[in-house]
Amino acid sequence: MNISCTLSGIVDRKHPGQGSRDIIRAGFENVMLDISMFCSPGELEDLGKTGRKRKKDEILISEHPEELPDSMKAVLYQMMEKAVHFSAATAPYLRRDTKRVDLSGLLERLTEESIRACGRIGCRNLIVRPLFAGVPDKELWEVNRRYYLRLAGEAKKNDVRILLENQCRDVNGHLVRGVCSSGIEAAEWVDTLNREAGEERFGFCVDAGACNLCGQNMYDLVFALGERIKAVILRDCDGANESSLLPFTCVRQGQPQTDWLNLIRGLRGSGFDGELIMDFRDTAAVFSPILRPELVRMAKSVADYFKWQIEIENLLRKYPARVLFGAGNMCRNYMKCYGEKYPPLFTCDNNRALWESEFCGLKVRDPECLKELPADCAVFICNIYYREIEEQIRNMGLSNPVEFFNDEYMPDFYFDRI
Repeated sequence: MNISCTLSGIVDRKHPGQGSRDIIRAGFENVMLDISMFCSPGELEDLGKTGRKRKKDEILISEHPEELPDSMKAVLYQMMEKAVHFSAATAPYLRRDTKRVDLSGLLERLTEESIRACGRIGCRNLIVRPLFAGVPDKELWEVNRRYYLRLAGEAKKNDVRILLENQCRDVNGHLVRGVCSSGIEAAEWVDTLNREAGEERFGFCVDAGACNLCGQNMYDLVFALGERIKAVILRDCDGANESSLLPFTCVRQGQPQTDWLNLIRGLRGSGFDGELIMDFRDTAAVFSPILRPELVRMAKSVADYFKWQIEIENLLRKYPARVLFGAGNMCRNYMKCYGEKYPPLFTCDNNRALWESEFCGLKVRDPECLKELPADCAVFICNIYYREIEEQIRNMGLSNPVEFFNDEYMPDFYFDRI
């Protein structure tokens, strides 16, 4: 699984050096290029309405197809010079409330140019939103089927995969479920397009923010799409207003406003192994440039946390043997969800009263017994005092792998209390 950071909100398109360094120093090795940085929805919306002498072809389209558009060169060269990989990109798109029914042709040309740009910078995934302006609901599939298949040839020439994305729809200022917000419908779209293209040229990107705005159950969406999901955009919002905030920062009375539980459960259960993209452009916008390096480092830590949670079963599978540290509710949840598939040798606990007793079918032992473990046996800490216990284990002189186990996003919970 690759972790990426969107450039939007962090990298200034005219002066990209500082933002690029912030991303690299935070530890991101992959980035997502939102091409709307150079051709924004607002700019498209105003096209032809103002008195500016600007032809629509000058927005992004290069006069020389073999070259990158001039407006993109500074940013792209800055990232490529630092050996940062473009894992995904987003083609230009219209505002959700647009009434411009005359821009479909231009959007198609801009998307073709985006595909060529992706080919030149080695970016293999391009998110392409569907056409919707002025399209009746009953014609959405047929209009977009033709649209996506027209793009498939250019995508094949440039070795780019087109990713569809779940959409919101603006109805009198209220965001409701739009195209491909149904997992079953989205899966059918992807499968049909791949079948008609004669190859796996299409995939799907799950936008967590759009799911939250539409009040969707993300587990159901992810479950229906399964291996078709090639990318996930992680962004927080309040469920009513369009925004891209750092995950876990949009809260009300101590509760998250985005259903991270079902997203992580779904991605873990589906074996997701694609692009995990952090989009926190609105959070970055309100941070002083002086504080932004710390924010980007925090975003990298949050992304690492998501990756760890999604891949936690891979971590359990990694070791030939394992023991647990902790004989409480977290241990109960481990045994309920993973005890049969990844059985521990035993568990240990600092509470002397529990030593030599049995807990959830495991012998509870003195932590000193960890010194008897073979070198390839991992110790999984099942207690919220992770760092304190890890320090205790290291002070015992153990060189065994020490991992954290966490039951916040288990497929099932053990609700009986001790």
